[in-house]
Amino acid sequence: MTERAPRIRVQRRPVHGVLLLDKPLGLSSNDALQKAKWLLRAEKAGHTGTLDPLASGVLPLCFGAATKFSQLQLEAAKTYEAIALLGTTTTTGDAEGDVLERRDVLPEQVTPERIAAVQQQFTGPISQVPPMHSALKKDGKALYEYARAGIAVEREARNVVIHALKLTLVHTDQAQVAIKMIVTCSKGTYIRTLGEDIGAALGVGAHLTFLRRIDTGGLGIERCVTLAQLEAMDEAGRLACLEPPESLLVGHTRVTLDGDNAARFLSGVRRRGAWPDASAVAVFGDKPSALLGVGHIVGGELVPGRLLSPLEIQQILESTPQPQASGTLEKL
Repeated sequence: MTERAPRIRVQRRPVHGVLLLDKPLGLSSNDALQKAKWLLRAEKAGHTGTLDPLASGVLPLCFGAATKFSQLQLEAAKTYEAIALLGTTTTTGDAEGDVLERRDVLPEQVTPERIAAVQQQFTGPISQVPPMHSALKKDGKALYEYARAGIAVEREARNVVIHALKLTLVHTDQAQVAIKMIVTCSKGTYIRTLGEDIGAALGVGAHLTFLRRIDTGGLGIERCVTLAQLEAMDEAGRLACLEPPESLLVGHTRVTLDGDNAARFLSGVRRRGAWPDASAVAVFGDKPSALLGVGHIVGGELVPGRLLSPLEIQQILESTPQPQASGTLEKL
């Protein structure tokens, strides 16, 4: 009987920042998170909402202090690139399901005029019925669990917003007719359902064969790193891939406080100043320049929201070079 090699115990450490991961196909968001957490030897980590195993693309992973702002990315608009194969519908709305129906796609059903009309129809506020193969819960149980058991559950339609939609007629390698979609949408939008609904509106049916998230809340795919790239790096290289926690605060108004006001703000005390009202504020100390937390301004009063701890701030300062403090009020 051969002896098993002893498991190597990873020495965890405090790591603070955001890793923009290009998640591969076939891997769950949590599996990708755990792999990255292990590679960085991080103590605390979380993701900013799941990306389906059958989708690839932008998945921001939060470490340490950055986990306090992960909710902001859950609410952010997201952009996807997808391919919907026309003429075939499936049980899941994607290529993993069983075929429900096949139809011929006639040229008159996919003219530029019809595609333009459907693009207009699905731009703006729309209503969607969530798919059975989704993680949405009904009576404490995920819908996909009912679907696997062959049980259809009635779902209420949900209102979502398609901020931008571009539809282009393309052909696959097998000369099949498909629609390429580039979609910027609100939280809660199901791209599989959108593809199915567009296919139905064209009168031919459709299912997704490709789905890739290319942006979430202003964090684009061009800034992402893959797990394979991370694995090939040394420890210093992996840490260098981390963006600061404030990278999650795109669009926040920046306020810089002096030492006394910074300390009081960190204690949860409101500060007064000649600031215009702002619903989303990122607050920094001036010496040294360091993120303190987020809040909002109303009536000249800066109201604390999620705050970093003094220990987290110190650890961030020790691990990153500090830029010079800028003005007192600006957009990040």
